Amino acid sequence: MPTALENGRFGDLTLDEFIARLGSAEPVPGGGSASAVAAALGASLVRMVASLSIGRPKFAEHEDLLGWAIESGQDLAGRFLDIADDDAAAYGEFAAALKLPKTTDAEAADRRSALRSAARHASEVPLTCVEACLELARVAEALAGRSNPNASSDLNVAALLAEAAAKGAAANVFVNLPSVADPPFEADITDKLTGLLSEIEDLAMQTRETVGSGEPAEPRPAPQRG
Repeated sequence: MPTALENGRFGDLTLDEFIARLGSAEPVPGGGSASAVAAALGASLVRMVASLSIGRPKFAEHEDLLGWAIESGQDLAGRFLDIADDDAAAYGEFAAALKLPKTTDAEAADRRSALRSAARHASEVPLTCVEACLELARVAEALAGRSNPNASSDLNVAALLAEAAAKGAAANVFVNLPSVADPPFEADITDKLTGLLSEIEDLAMQTRETVGSGEPAEPRPAPQRG
């Protein structure tokens, strides 16, 4: 997937450079990339919480789950940064389609087709971010009550970031769907997003409630890896 950056990935920028670029008049990064980067921060937080818990006798019964959370957090962080690049590239495709000539009927038809294709891609990329946010929310919820309570606020932040990033990415899906000009596709994606966002919100709420209670949770098998 090509990136809109001339000198590499957003992940290669320093934090200062990314923030400066985000606040500039440049079209990318925008809200979609920002959502993905926020989710990457959440993924790193769940990895941190699990890393602060694994190997400690107090959490020995959760050892497998903690190991899974560490691997999941690392994998998700990388995926979210890739999505940030993909989102920028998808916007670039749409912007390029907008600039296509439309002087003749044939040119206008080609332009409409290109815009619809680009809009579909610009809808599908942030959808993958929402789907990955669900994975992140599941990891955070699994760690609640099964990890170091000294890092409980960090876990809560991870869940909040998963929820916020999902809503941000979903907003980018919704804004692009009308330009796809495919009502069945729009209805299918809208239904899918509604379900994803509801599940993410529920998991984030469960995480907050468990963290807030301060009570330990029963052991839970780690999901199968790979």
